Amino acid sequence: MSQKALVTGAAGFIGSHLVEGLLDAGYEVTAIDSFTDYYDIRLKKDNVERYSGRGGVTLVAQSINDVKLSELLDGVDYVFHLAAQAGVRASWGKKFEDYIDCNVRATQRLCEAAKNKPLKKFVYASSSSVYGETAELPMREDSPTRPVSPYGVTKLDAENMCLLYRKNYGLPAVCLRYFTVYGPRQRPDMAMHRFLRGAMTGTPVEIYGSGEQTRDFTFVSDIVAANLQAMHYDGDETVFNIGGGTRTSVNVVLDLIGRHVPSGCEFDVRHEDRERGDVTHTSADTARARSELGYDPKTPVDEGLEKQAEWMRDALRLLSDN
Repeated sequence: MSQKALVTGAAGFIGSHLVEGLLDAGYEVTAIDSFTDYYDIRLKKDNVERYSGRGGVTLVAQSINDVKLSELLDGVDYVFHLAAQAGVRASWGKKFEDYIDCNVRATQRLCEAAKNKPLKKFVYASSSSVYGETAELPMREDSPTRPVSPYGVTKLDAENMCLLYRKNYGLPAVCLRYFTVYGPRQRPDMAMHRFLRGAMTGTPVEIYGSGEQTRDFTFVSDIVAANLQAMHYDGDETVFNIGGGTRTSVNVVLDLIGRHVPSGCEFDVRHEDRERGDVTHTSADTARARSELGYDPKTPVDEGLEKQAEWMRDALRLLSDN
C-alpha cells in the first residue's frame, strides 16, 4: 500500500512544488490550503492546476483553523506543515492578528490533533527569520534566536510549539529553517519576483537600502529535496538550516536578472529606506543538514534565476489575460 502525506499550504509557492515532489515519489497526498487573498488567487489556482489532475492527490480548500483535523489526519503517515501567513513587512500593526491565527494557533491545533496519531514524521517549515540581526555568520542551529519582525516571532513560536509536542507527546517533529527561497511560483511580494516583474514590464523596482545586503538564496527544488530527506530522518536532531550554499548581494542579483530579460527592457531601480524587520545579511551553516539528512543544494543563483524568469513570462501572461 502507498503511504500518505498531508501538505498544508499546498496552493502556495513551496507547497505546490512539494506536492508534485511527493506525487513523483509515489506517495498519496492530501493537499490543504485556505486560498487566502494575501496575493492574487489566480496564481494559487494555477499552482494547484499543475497537480490537481494527477492521480493520488486530494485537495481540501479549507483553513487549518476550521477543518476537522483528526479526520484529515486519519491514515496519514507524514505531515508537511508549510501553511503560514508570510511576509516580514506586512506583519506589523493590525495585521499581526492574522499571523497569530495562521502561524501560531493553526500550528498548535495541528500538533494537538497529530499528537496521538501514528505519524512517521512531522516536518515543520520554519524560517531564517528566527535568527534576526546578527554579525555572527554563518548562522548555526545553536545560534541565538532573536527575531526582529513580528513574522519572525510567530515562526519561532510555531517552531517551539512543534518541539514542545515532540518532547511531551513524542510527536516526531523536525523543523527546517528555510533561507530566502526563490524559483518558479514565487510569491509576488518576494524580491526575485518583484525584480523580474520590474525588469520585464519596465515598472519601478524598489530596493530597500543600498543593495549591498546579502541573502543565502535557496532554489525551491533544493527545499523540496530537503523535505523529502527529512521525512525519512531517524536521528536525534530536531532543527536544520536549509540554505543554498552561497551568500549573494541584492546588487549582484539585479545584475544577473539583466541577463535573463529581453534586451531593451527598462530596469528602473529605485532605492528606498530599509524596512523595519529586514536584516542585513543571512548565511546558513548547513553542515548539520548535510551530515544528518544528506542535504546537498544543486542549483546556483544564476541557474535558478533563469528558471524563474522562464516561469515569470507565463505568470505575467496569466495575469494580463484575465
